[in-house]
Amino acid sequence: MKQLNYIKLDFPARSANEGFARAAAAAFAAQLDPTMEELGDIRTAVSEAVTNAIVHAYPDTLGDVHMRLRILEGNVLEIVVRDKGRGIPDVARAMEPMYTTGGEERSGMGFTIMGSFMDGLRVRSAVGRGTTVTMSKRISAKVRA
Repeated sequence: MKQLNYIKLDFPARSANEGFARAAAAAFAAQLDPTMEELGDIRTAVSEAVTNAIVHAYPDTLGDVHMRLRILEGNVLEIVVRDKGRGIPDVARAMEPMYTTGGEERSGMGFTIMGSFMDGLRVRSAVGRGTTVTMSKRISAKVRA
């Protein structure tokens, strides 16, 4: 698909930046004229992806989170959240509902939530090299009077 517009953001993996990433993604997506429900889906999915990077990629150090958003032909929003943290040894297992390595306070539902709010979800990871989460959502075309 042809890329029509994009942005890139890099920020430290601090919990204070999760809200900024969520707001930035919603602001960028606004040019597609999404519904409030679609904006909520985007905010939630970005929040989960960025929180995963903050909590799991860099448990003992402060690293960076890289976020790229693209608008593709056909009203498709693509969101990529990448870290260069510790990586996921078993991606298939990590994507199972209720599986977590983050302790009792974590629900283990991050990937499940991302997948339920987005049309596409792909996770690539290498131990010691980081994780890339790619999500996509087709924004509904509005009927104009």
